[in-house]
This record gives sequence, structure tokens and C-alpha cells, in this order.
Amino acid sequence: MPILVRNVAVDFRIDADALFEHLLRRLSVRDDQVIAWRIVRKALDARKKTAIKYVYTFQVTLRDEKACLQRLAGDPDVETSAGAVPSVYPAIRTDQKIVIAGMGPAGLFAGIRLAEYGLQPAFFERGRPVEERVRDVESFWKSGRLDPDSNVQFGEGGAGTFSDGKLTTRIREASLRYILEKLVRFGAPDELLTLAKPHIGTDRLRRVVREIRRHLLDRGMEIGFSRTLTDIVVRSGRVTGVVMNNGDEVACDHLVLATGHSARDTYEMLRRRSVSLEAKPFAIGVRVEHPQDLINRIQYGIPSHPRLPQAEYVQTYRDPESGRPVYTFCMCPGGVVLAAASEEGCLVTNGMSNFLRDSGLANSAVIVGVDRSDFPGSDPLAGVEFQRIWEKKAFAAGQGNYIAPAQNLMDFVTGKGARGINSSYRPGTVETALADMLPGDVSQALKAGFRHFDRKMRGFLTADATLTGVETRTSSPVRIPRGDDCQSINLAGLYPAGEGAGYAGGIMSAAADGIRVADSIARKLMMDARSSE
Repeated sequence: MPILVRNVAVDFRIDADALFEHLLRRLSVRDDQVIAWRIVRKALDARKKTAIKYVYTFQVTLRDEKACLQRLAGDPDVETSAGAVPSVYPAIRTDQKIVIAGMGPAGLFAGIRLAEYGLQPAFFERGRPVEERVRDVESFWKSGRLDPDSNVQFGEGGAGTFSDGKLTTRIREASLRYILEKLVRFGAPDELLTLAKPHIGTDRLRRVVREIRRHLLDRGMEIGFSRTLTDIVVRSGRVTGVVMNNGDEVACDHLVLATGHSARDTYEMLRRRSVSLEAKPFAIGVRVEHPQDLINRIQYGIPSHPRLPQAEYVQTYRDPESGRPVYTFCMCPGGVVLAAASEEGCLVTNGMSNFLRDSGLANSAVIVGVDRSDFPGSDPLAGVEFQRIWEKKAFAAGQGNYIAPAQNLMDFVTGKGARGINSSYRPGTVETALADMLPGDVSQALKAGFRHFDRKMRGFLTADATLTGVETRTSSPVRIPRGDDCQSINLAGLYPAGEGAGYAGGIMSAAADGIRVADSIARKLMMDARSSE
């Protein structure tokens, strides 16, 4: 049985050929004793700028593993590797129909998993295939003319298709390895399986999405693009069908609702249908953009090195005056700030980067928590209306055509000067006092947060940085309550999934939630089959 060797730390400048020598020394074995070895995990440790290291976990097969384990008994970083246990998915035969609304990570991975059971759900996506969607988005960034159904939020691949493509999450589930392995199978780089902080980049992710579509079609699934879910057919307290584009009715017994956090018309439809909804906290703020080599200097002490990735950062703060959390979110090394609107007259920012992260700029959302005290009342969609207030204000300040308000970071924090702006945002920016674009205590918390970040990362607060606003789509402002079986608590057959349902926050957690929902449907179908025997 192979051996796992953890916490092998080497200088970041050591090349791949020298790693084997480090591994041999760590185990005190000769090279002729090694049958095979591979990297299982690779993480960067840059806590000491004078001693930056990569920390590896290796899997090694030796000719005499027993002797090695006896010699290193008691070493917590050396142990046998159990290896992966293959999963078996029982074939399910059923006449019940499954519909998946939405082809973001939750919807796509629900479909991938259901296919493992031999099931063939039908997909409906309000947007267009990823190839056409990319052209629609590029046209929007050039012209300022928005397509409300094909944009950064809507279309094949979901909102993550225009992002940094981070594949990290705080959740701990067995499905995470499954997701990474599937992504690699569909064309993502092999390194996703070893890096501690893998990312795929928006350019690579688009190719993967196309391969997933081919995979689903090969398994006999129906995929309908430009098909918006406009109503649910309900009989005797359960879903019996869906209505697409206000006309076509499609029968279904199980509806996976994976429409994303920006499908506001879907929330309104669910409210009309008396589906249980509740407002939830989220966060709003701005995008901050620095020269990437400045962030590299802050984090590494040097502007760049071929063996180091573009530097990232994560910062948090709690404003003592308002009690609000202030934190960075969706940091995009070597990326760009982008227009991410999905509703006419509402301006939204976001960030994305390609696999190489080579734009020369680093951007991150800096956001402040908001909750029911900011949008009081009993309406579960109050948070949506709260988002709209600030999106419309930003749109008006930008003088239309989705020109974004922007401001020099130092000017925003000090309230003085006009040092100029340098934003990668398209279609363009206009210099504006961003404090007027956000609630007063949110702006104050941001200012305090930036000062705190500068104490943690000296040089972060600089006139070389630009803020662009507003960032409002950080997570869903609505949760669709569901039970342990992943069904809506008051509508049988409705399975809310992913970010739009309020159960995920990012590509990996959304995909994991789609898998969770798919497994729940499979269990239900197997139970139904047994009860009918």
C-alpha cells in the first residue's frame, strides 16, 4: 500500500527535478527503492518573505514499505495511504420526469450525478450556449447594450463562467474531490488535483463547460437554451410541470431549481406561487484594483518570480462603530473588473481573470455585511429591492450605458483630492464620490476597513489603486427553505439548489449542492421503486 508523506517544505526556487531528492532525504531511502511517486498536494507558504516555501504532500510506492514505516513509526507526517474507494451508483429505472432549470455549477453537477444513476433529466437555461454567450457579453462591454437573458449572470456555465474560476471552498465534503476529478476529465488542467488553491480561469472554464454539455447530450439528455422558467404547475401540493417562456408547458415530477442568485423574476414567480421564501443577509461594496506587482511586493517582497503565482490576499475587519463585517471577496490576481449587470438600468461590478492571470492588475471585492435591519419588513424579497436601490443609483451616476462610478482609493478614504482613476472596467468609468453610492455606515465601514487592511498589508492604501462600484451580487439575498430531503418545505417536488437557493457561495459549493440534491432525488426514486414492488 502506498505511503503518504506530508509537510515536505522546500524553497520556492527548487525545480521539479530536485523534488525527488528532497523526498528521498525525507524518507531516508535510495532512489532504487522507489517504485513510483507523485505529488498529492502543493501549497504556498509565504508567511516569511525571506523564506517563501512550497509545502508538498507526496504519495510514494516503495519496494519495502513495511521497513520504511517501522523506521519512521511515530512520525505524524508519514502514514499509509488508503487510496480512493470507487463509488457505485445503482441504476434507477423510473417513468418520473426530472427537469433542471439553470446550467450553472449546481445544475450541471446535478445532471452529471443523475447521469451516474442512469437518469436523463431535461435541462432548461434562460441564456445561450457559452460560445454565443461570450459574444453577447463582449458586445455588452463594448457597446453598453445589455441582453437581459444572456450576460455575465445568465447563460450556460452560470455566473462563475466570468470569474477567476476559484475552486476552493470552506465546506468539507467527499464530493469536492469528485468535482475536481470531473472538471479535469472535461478538460481542466491536471494541477487542479494537487494545488491547495486551484483555479481554472474564465478562459479554461468555458472550454470545460462545452465538454460537459457534450457529455450530457451523449447520455441522451435534452438541453433547451433561451428557455426561461416562467411558472410552475402545481397540483395537490406538488410540482407536476413547468412553464417555459410563458407558453410551453413541460411535465415533470422533480424540479431542480438552480437558476442562480440574480434570477429575480424567478423569486417573484415563486412568491406568487406561495413557495416559502425568506430574506437572508448578504454584502455590498466596491471593487478595489491595484497593480499586480504592488500586491506581489506586499505579499512576497518582490514584484514577480517565474516560480511564484500572482499574489493573492484575504482580509477581514469588524467596524467597531457599526458592528458590520468588512472583508475581501472573490479576489482576482492578474484579472480585470467587469460589468456584470443582468437587469436594465441596474449597474453591477464583478471581477474575473484568465488561467494565466496576466493582466498586470489585481482586483478584489471589498464588501460590508447587510441584513434585515437594512431592509426591514416582512417581504422576503426586500433584499432584492435593497440591491436595486444602489444598482440604480450607480447606473444614474455613470450617466447610462453602464458606465461605472469610480474613485481613487486615497480620495475615497480621505475625502480629499482628485488623484485620478485607472480602472480596467468596461464599458468605461466616470470619476464619482463613491461614498454617495452606498449607505452611509457601509461607506464609513469601508473606509475603516481599508485603513485596517493597510496595517496588515503595508502599501495597500495607495493612490495607485482605484475603486469601482457597486458590488451587490455577492450572494443571494433570498433563501428558499428546504428540508433534509432537499425539497421545498411547502412544495413537494421542488428542489432549490445552489447559490440562488441560498445554499452555496462559489463554484465548488454550488456544484456540491447540486450533487447533494441529485443524490436526494435518487434516494427518493429508489424508495418509490421499492414501495411499488
